[in-house]
Amino acid sequence: MKRLLFLALLLIPFAAKAFPDRPVTIINPYATGSSTDAAARALADAFTRDFGQNFVVTSQSGASGVVGMRALMAAAPDGHTLAYAPLVPLAFQPHLVRNTGLGPDAVAPVCNVTENILGIMVKADSPWRTLPDMVAAAKQRPLNYGSPGPNSAPFLGVHRVQVAAGGQWTHVPFRGDGASLTEVIAGRLDFAAIVVASGVPMARAGQTRLVAVFSEGRHPAFPDVPTAREQGVDAFQPSFAALWATRGTPEPILDRLQEACRRAMETESFKRFAENWGAVPQFRGRADLGRLLASEYEATGKAFRELGVQPE
Repeated sequence: MKRLLFLALLLIPFAAKAFPDRPVTIINPYATGSSTDAAARALADAFTRDFGQNFVVTSQSGASGVVGMRALMAAAPDGHTLAYAPLVPLAFQPHLVRNTGLGPDAVAPVCNVTENILGIMVKADSPWRTLPDMVAAAKQRPLNYGSPGPNSAPFLGVHRVQVAAGGQWTHVPFRGDGASLTEVIAGRLDFAAIVVASGVPMARAGQTRLVAVFSEGRHPAFPDVPTAREQGVDAFQPSFAALWATRGTPEPILDRLQEACRRAMETESFKRFAENWGAVPQFRGRADLGRLLASEYEATGKAFRELGVQPE
């Protein structure tokens, strides 16, 4: 037994050195065309050049990211299946849905890539210029809005607006930000609660307008748009997006992926993605990411309990 263990330990560095020995799949657990999808593809492009092996992004959306992350959990722990996703499926959904199997220990952190600043977008010709304008309107009639799903981070941002300021807010769930933004532009929704990066192209095209963000600071692509707190509404909802591997993936492989992630974020292609989408890069190593996930998991669970939310 000791000899077998010794041989296994000898083989781990060899396995890491050979990684990847075939194409690697990066799961996007949200809709194609979202900012999450764009970030995953920017990473995949950089990884393909770095490792000399194809990294291919596939979308497996559903249940606010749970479907895709469970697919990652079921994959072989060899680094050839990864997922790029916000913390929501791991920090939020376990408190909302029973028996997901997800949580801080369900997967292996690789690296944090962006802060996904969340916010509210309206149609460009909307009469509402500020968040207090919208709150006042929501006290006169229900405002219909779209988000990436029930109890997603953008959804919780609007919920915090309701708790802080009141009003009537009717939620319409979609698979991804793009679909709800399309409905806003068509005039069938009053606004969309989204990852702001997903709405940058439409805002730049003059189709939509950002009203507020739920972050501590303003979005760099919209420096003139105040945060919700700056507008007198105590609605703060942070969000981050990161690269994850299957639990049990050898640490030398995780180390290689972490450093490849750091290099990828310095490439011109990734910088173009960040500029085009208004993304906010924020690298964190896997140990720091693990601590962040654990902290968000605890904070979110506490918030849900205070709000009386029970898992279904």
